[in-house]
Amino acid sequence: MKISARNVIKGKVVAIEKGATTAHVKIEIAAGQIVTAAITNEAVDSLKLTVGGEAYAVVKASDVMVAVD
Repeated sequence: MKISARNVIKGKVVAIEKGATTAHVKIEIAAGQIVTAAITNEAVDSLKLTVGGEAYAVVKASDVMVAVD
């Protein structure tokens, strides 16, 4: 795979919650660290995503916010 995004994080799919048209895919990127992506149901099927399978969280954004407590 070649991609221009700099933030590509490998992980394991821990949940897929399909709705009417959109699915929420949860990827565990480290112990207890979950990234959730909202993608189409068609994309879930096309990528053949399954719980327990490996996937990459790809973050492409023009802005990154920083917060502190």
